[in-house]
Amino acid sequence: MSYQLVSVPLEQLRDLERSVVPATLNYHLAMDALPPAFVAARALAQIDAGAPAYWCSTFYIVSRQDALIVGSCGFKSPPQDGCVEIGYGISPECRRLGAASAAVRSLLQLAFARGATSVLATVSPDNVASTKVVQKLGFENKGNAINDQQELLTHWLARKPA
Repeated sequence: MSYQLVSVPLEQLRDLERSVVPATLNYHLAMDALPPAFVAARALAQIDAGAPAYWCSTFYIVSRQDALIVGSCGFKSPPQDGCVEIGYGISPECRRLGAASAAVRSLLQLAFARGATSVLATVSPDNVASTKVVQKLGFENKGNAINDQQELLTHWLARKPA
């Protein structure tokens, strides 16, 4: 299957922040494929504070075959010291079809094209599928850390090719 990233318009981000399915979606929607409210809220707060939307907004992951939103992804904030963090999620019914790999590959291309020198993905060690995605795409394991919610996460880093 082939997938594309489609930028979420600001008015749709505002709907998503309120946990409302945007009325203006031009795609079919898989169950639990939309970004969570906290992701939309984080993006809007950063954009409202003046951060570039490119680095803060969210993308729908859309199947080219049937115009189905299968998940979402994006950058969590503008790069710091050349490094940008990414996040992604796929509808449970659409997993294991290559959508996460396609989305992360696209995020890498977008980040490096805009000047980032590295991309960080933080993954729960229990999330075997996501670990396989980052490993397949050449991310290096940089060790574990505990986040603010007391969750153990593995830091995976991809560097811009020379």
